[in-house]
Amino acid sequence: MPAKGESVDADVVIVGGGVIGTAIAWRAAQQGRNVTLVDPGTDDKASLVAAGMLGPVSESVFGEQDLLNLNLLAIERFPAFSKELEDAAGLSTGLRTEGTLVVAYDNDDLAALARLTAFRRSIGLEAEQLDAKQCRKLEPFLAPGTRGGVLAAGDLSVDNRRYLAALKEAARRAGVRAVADTVTDVADGSVALASGAAITAPVVVVAAGWATSQLNGVPGAVRKAVRPVKGQILRLRHPGTMPPVATHTIRAMVQGHDVYIVPRADGEVVVGATQEERGDLDVTAGAVHDLLRDAMTALPAISELALAEASAGRRPGTTDNGPIVGSVTDGLIVATGHFRNGILLSAATADAVAALIAREEPHPAWAPFRPGRLR
Repeated sequence: MPAKGESVDADVVIVGGGVIGTAIAWRAAQQGRNVTLVDPGTDDKASLVAAGMLGPVSESVFGEQDLLNLNLLAIERFPAFSKELEDAAGLSTGLRTEGTLVVAYDNDDLAALARLTAFRRSIGLEAEQLDAKQCRKLEPFLAPGTRGGVLAAGDLSVDNRRYLAALKEAARRAGVRAVADTVTDVADGSVALASGAAITAPVVVVAAGWATSQLNGVPGAVRKAVRPVKGQILRLRHPGTMPPVATHTIRAMVQGHDVYIVPRADGEVVVGATQEERGDLDVTAGAVHDLLRDAMTALPAISELALAEASAGRRPGTTDNGPIVGSVTDGLIVATGHFRNGILLSAATADAVAALIAREEPHPAWAPFRPGRLR
């Protein structure tokens, strides 16, 4: 830690130690740069309260073609990035490749799923329509009332906490210097810390998630566009002798509500998630009830699992649902607003920011998500 008032020089200073900031720090260090990453070290990270779904197909919706293009770039990039990361860190990311099974339980949900599937196929996405019998062949524990579903074989998932741990270890091994402090102000080429210290560098990257909205020195249009969106999530564990209740990521449409069930290799099952326009971190009885109700409607065997954890996090939402990645001045870059796609977009974001640091243009898929679009 620098002493109060001391200036510590680096080539790049990263503000924020979630998956976005840490992936950027690792990539920048691989470029041979002297990198300092500043993070308060709290558990208040969207990266820690996530299911780790990498689902550009199963999450694609009408009217978000630019975001879909970006997510498709990200999913193509992710497996090689994950392998490189595991090799660099000596840790597993928990990457799974079975795909996502989306299922419906009544006529209205089935009709809504059919409309989405037709749209996805119309833009060239792989989505295999399945009847109820085919769904239950893939996942025998699905409820008898399953009406039908769709398999998105190209979707992936990763263990979010293992993934972040691997990023931190890879960054450490690459020489990234971690500073446990809170950034209060950013400027073109410097950051001020709550401790009274300052860190100077030719390039500052703000990757502070929803907290970007609270940082002095970030352009007003960016701050105004970013907001915290609360999400509550459950982690369940299998009893020792019970077989896995699911092998695919399962997304269920239950009377108009979406719920997802994501299995882990270690027997954990993640159930999520609420989406609330609030900034608190309270875990509520209603959210736990609703998530378990919908999950057990889809997969009744969920009731036999142990409730290991209920937690809440704040995702960085934006006014148009798209991330904000780009230079705002010569020495200040922002990489925030990834909302529900932070883990999916982490590798592609790291590549994009690495290009910006090197004064190069990122992949064209990033063009619609530059800060200049905001007013």
